[in-house]
Amino acid sequence: MKKYLKSFWNWLKDLTTLDESAAELYGEVKSRAKEVKKEFDDVKKATKNVVNQSKDVVGAVKGNKKRGRKPNYKTKTNNSNKKKKWN
Repeated sequence: MKKYLKSFWNWLKDLTTLDESAAELYGEVKSRAKEVKKEFDDVKKATKNVVNQSKDVVGAVKGNKKRGRKPNYKTKTNNSNKKKKWN
């Protein structure tokens, strides 16, 4: 009788794969959550960039010059007139 109960229990246990599917589902949800978090970080950076650029547009409407640009003043250095010392 014990042998039959044990074989019945094993057969019943083989039919239920709920715990295995739950473990797979947990792993899938966990990996998707990580990917969603990464995407939210990317969206946050992009939104921050859009806000900064919208400030530039508002400034341009007011007549301000572009922010963050260095002036294009390049000074030429003329080193060719210097005499070289030869030892």
